[in-house]
Order: sequence, then C-alpha cells, then structure tokens
Amino acid sequence: MPQMTPAAGTDAGAAAAGGGGDLFAANLKGSLLAVASSAFIGISFIVKKKGLRRAGAAGSRAGVGGYGYLLEPLWWVGMVTMLVGEIANFIAYMFAPAVLVAPLGALSIIVSAVLAHFTLNEKLQRVGVLGCVLCIVGSTVIILHAPQERTPSSVDEIWHLAIQPAFLCYAGLAVAVSLFLMIYCAPRYGQMNIVVYVGICSVIGSLTVMSIKAVGIAIKLTIEGINQVAYFQTWLFAAVSVACLVIQLVYLNKALDTFNTAVVSPIYYAMFTTLTILASAIMFKDWSGQSASKIASEICGFLTVLAGTVVLHSTREPDQTLSSDLYTSLPPKIYWHIQGNGDIAS
Repeated sequence: MPQMTPAAGTDAGAAAAGGGGDLFAANLKGSLLAVASSAFIGISFIVKKKGLRRAGAAGSRAGVGGYGYLLEPLWWVGMVTMLVGEIANFIAYMFAPAVLVAPLGALSIIVSAVLAHFTLNEKLQRVGVLGCVLCIVGSTVIILHAPQERTPSSVDEIWHLAIQPAFLCYAGLAVAVSLFLMIYCAPRYGQMNIVVYVGICSVIGSLTVMSIKAVGIAIKLTIEGINQVAYFQTWLFAAVSVACLVIQLVYLNKALDTFNTAVVSPIYYAMFTTLTILASAIMFKDWSGQSASKIASEICGFLTVLAGTVVLHSTREPDQTLSSDLYTSLPPKIYWHIQGNGDIAS
C-alpha cells in the first residue's frame, strides 16, 4: 500500500481545512444575506398591506378578485421592497443550503409583527415578545449547525438531481395539490379558510426555491468563468422560477387582503419552510454526511422557530379593518371555518 509522506499529509490537511473555511465563509455570507432579506420582506408585508387597504377602499378588494391594487403607488413601493428582499434571498441560496436560508425567513415575521403593531394597529401583546425571542434563538441554533453544502459543478449536474425519481414524485405531487387548491378549493373556500391561499403559496414556493437555487448556482458558475448559458436547463429553471413566482404573488395578495397579516405571516412561514426543507433534502441531499446530533440540532432549531411563530400568532389581536358584510351572509356553522382571520367564534 502506498505510504503518504508527512509533507503530503500536511498539504492534504491544509487543503481540507481551507475547504472547510471556504464552506463556513459561504454559509456566513448566505446567513447575512438571508437576514437582510427577512428585514426587507417583513417591511414589504406591511407596506403592501397598507396599499391593499387603500385600493380596497376605492374599489374591489384583491381578496374577492379585484386588481385595483395595481394602480396603488404604495402597493408598488411594497413590491419593490419585497423585490430587494427576494434578490438578497436569491443570492443567499447561491452560497448556503436551503435548510439554512429558509428557516431564517422567520425573522421577517418578527419585523412584520413589530411594524404591524405600530402602523396597522394589529396589536402585539407582551407574550408576543417571547415568540420573537424563540424565533431568534431557533434561527441561531440553525445557523450554528447548518450543513456545509458543496456547489454542483454545472447546471447539468443539478438537472440530474432534479430528475431523480424521488424528487420527480415530490414535484408531481406538489403540482397536483396546487392545481386542486387553485381550481377546486380557492373559488369555494378561499375566503373562509386561510390554508387554501397560503397552501398554494407554500407548495408552489418550495418548487420556486429549488428552481431559483439552480439559476443562482448557474449565475455563480458563469461569473466564475464556467459558462452555463448554453445549457437549456438553465433557461428551463429560469422559466419555472418566473411562473412559480407569479402564482405565489397572486395568491399571497389574496391571503393578505382577506386575512390578518399576523395570521398569514406565521402560517405561510411554517408551511413554506417545512416544504422547502423537505424538497431540498430530497433534491440536494442537504443532510447527507451529517451526524445525527447535527441533524437533531437543526430540527430542534426549526421547531423552536415554529413554536415562536405559534406564540406570535396566538397573542395577536384580530384585524378590525375588514368589512363586516363579508361575514353577514354566512351561516353560523361556516363561521367556525373563519378562524384564520383571528376572529373568535361565538
């Protein structure tokens, strides 16, 4: 058996250490970008909500199919703010795995909850502070134990990950569930059950993240001198990203206009993050090679963040700005299904 010389062993160790340092630096960049993204997105929720309220006062609300918000400047300010946040989030996925970036979206809930308290009169009770602390603690645990992801060498390699049977099954199921919610459930139950609109955003969102991550890696490799523009898969991933983002935007507007922001944010976060982590684990095998203790720590961190969102949700007051005639024609037994709006059934 060939023997490794001391010099060779030293060089190999240095290379391994250097590689580990590079991966840590990449995770750090991704974390900082994700935090910045959460701040912008949290602010955008509030600005867009104010724009939707103004548009609803002047015409048909987005929740019942109106598109008057497209003429409202404040809504566009919120859109630009969200775009900045999404760009930062997009770049974060170039450097860090989805299992690290996605849970940090919880910080946007803290931002939106605090701002909603002061600007939308959606009061945050004292116990809500505990929810904020839980979100921060959970996010910190996730950052400290996040896997160090190695960037694929080409879009073609990502394509092979996307067409593996396990991920194809997930993608097919996600599309089927989304179509069922959009075609059957949304017209019938969208105004009564928050899970319909938010469910569409979350399921489609998990596919959005996978395609955006592929496009981000393609851009990163191209900048580094490994051209990925010639691959048709690059353009296919880009087309899927745009289509999914448009669907998310439409149904997120419906959810925000119909239900309390304090309810939309945590439920959307919980569903979206869970599905995104699942999709990423299937496609990119984020947890492959990690020890059981690290995986357990990440799961505990995510559950802590999830607990924080539940506390924030449970301590918020109902939105008083929605028109009361939206509910007057509903029979009592249907009224129980409007709990997503924060009202207490009698």
